[in-house]
Amino acid sequence: MSLFEVLTIIVPSTLLTAAPLIFTSLGGVFTERSGVVNIGLEGLMGVGAFTAAVSTLGLEHAGLGDASPWIAILFAAIAGGIFALIHAVVSITFRADQTVSGVALNFLAAGLTIFLVKMIYEGKGQTPYITHNIDKINIPLLSKIPVIGPIFFQQVTYTSYLAIFVSILVWYIIFKTPFGLRLRSVGEHPAAADTLGINVIRMRYIGVVLSGVFGGIGGAVYLVTITSNYNVSTIAGQGFLALAALVFGKWHPIGAMGASLFFGFAQALSITSQQIPYLDRLPSVIMLTAPYVLTLIVLTGFVGRAEAPKADGVPYIKGQR
Repeated sequence: MSLFEVLTIIVPSTLLTAAPLIFTSLGGVFTERSGVVNIGLEGLMGVGAFTAAVSTLGLEHAGLGDASPWIAILFAAIAGGIFALIHAVVSITFRADQTVSGVALNFLAAGLTIFLVKMIYEGKGQTPYITHNIDKINIPLLSKIPVIGPIFFQQVTYTSYLAIFVSILVWYIIFKTPFGLRLRSVGEHPAAADTLGINVIRMRYIGVVLSGVFGGIGGAVYLVTITSNYNVSTIAGQGFLALAALVFGKWHPIGAMGASLFFGFAQALSITSQQIPYLDRLPSVIMLTAPYVLTLIVLTGFVGRAEAPKADGVPYIKGQR
């Protein structure tokens, strides 16, 4: 098998598995840039995946066909934003420990979604499989480009390139707009921002809700492009990989996207290893654990000194200096 053939297998798989991580880590950028730690990304992805599964099944029954998964992603974004309000109220209004609140969010999401699945589907532990996914396609015109086309634009999903485009958009919003400046200011020095008339509490609420919106989208994309149904193990650590991508990317949208692509590549290797010479000889357990081992190696040995926003995780009390 030639290098070109290997790339036509690995690159599309990387783009597929990276897309949910990109969306979710971008949500993490918003909340952490506002000064609120949110390790509940796993739970937000779970809520998004559950909402997407139930919504898609309902929309399919209503006869909406191929539009069902796209509409379901919008519903998942709304559900994720609403669910993130729990973390916002607890950590911003009541100034509870943000790490504990994020952990609680993960447990609540897992328990609540499975309870609802069993209630809706008469005791079953998982939803039925959806029949209308967002399938892999060959992108018109671009897939015909010699060499590049078969590697980057054949057997890919639109959500992969949408995630990359949204990363650039989020970078522009955070670093080139007045809104982004206000968001970063409340994450770096909330007291100074307050003296300039910026509503610190409101900006932090917006940051946390946006993390829920993007986390919901990430979970929904994971479901409609990869798993096709929801159960307690559907997300299976994807939210924590997104959190690692956020840190690896140093709380920067483009950095988070790059880190997500790296972790997507690690997952793609574990998925496609049986099709690749030499890798197919390795025990499957090694390839299955590769994404998590690489996460540990990267975060402990190669990141360097990654500094979070100065007020990240610090509750704000009006008048505090």
